[in-house]
Amino acid sequence: MDIKAIILGLSFALIWSSAFTSARIIVTQAPPLTISALRFFIAGCIAVAIARMMGQGFRLTPGQWRAVIMFGICQNAIYLGLNFVAMQTVQASLAAIIASSMPLLVALIGWLVLKERVPAIGIIGLILGLAGVGLIMGARIAGDVDPTGIAMCVIAALALAVATLTVKGASSGGNLMTVVGLQMWVGGAVLLVAALIFEEMVINWTLEIGLAFAYTTLVPGVIATFIWFVLVARIGAVKAATFHFLNPFFGVVIAYVLLGEDLSMTDAVGVVVITIGILAVQLSKQKT
Repeated sequence: MDIKAIILGLSFALIWSSAFTSARIIVTQAPPLTISALRFFIAGCIAVAIARMMGQGFRLTPGQWRAVIMFGICQNAIYLGLNFVAMQTVQASLAAIIASSMPLLVALIGWLVLKERVPAIGIIGLILGLAGVGLIMGARIAGDVDPTGIAMCVIAALALAVATLTVKGASSGGNLMTVVGLQMWVGGAVLLVAALIFEEMVINWTLEIGLAFAYTTLVPGVIATFIWFVLVARIGAVKAATFHFLNPFFGVVIAYVLLGEDLSMTDAVGVVVITIGILAVQLSKQKT
């Protein structure tokens, strides 16, 4: 892994983790599905415009089209849509911690469903990581956290795990920025239908919402997604996913600094345990 890949990975982890804090700011003052659909429409337009300026077209491989649809539905519509709804009642730090369990869920699915061989260090990491998530969730639930919101975050993390398994198809064949834009339009279309059914599509714009929306749309939405695809194309999905071990730490710290969310000793211990577990799982994959 070269220095460029490390910089890309660190940048992605930091940006990805910050998205929960900006989303928390947005959804406490705006309908979550409506604002998410608008975000993906704008981000998709920006990404496609950039792709055209880069000389990229819409001639994608069959694998890329499948990935665009799966990634758009699983990551953008289900994962981000549910997280936006859940963060009306769930703290950004807790949502970030649950979402950070994605590499653990990928390993668990591979082990139990796909019958993949997992070395001992991977199994230990899997147990540690899930135990850390359970420790934090147990403490938060005891502190009167919305269980429905937590359930949404867990379902969202499962959807993200499925989306991650499609990234390889999206990264092959070139036209990466076109893929980024199209998968955002797919997610936005699904969320628009949901917003029309479940929400009153009225947004009370303020400076705070405007700044948070612009950041969420441009940085985590367009830039982080493109960085992820470039990173996967450069070093592969297994090595790229190693950087997810930083997400619990970054997510909690950013929410603590910018939103003033509580950070208990249980949270700190759980984050350390999750971080070690994720790192062990990813290192076991690389060894395999």
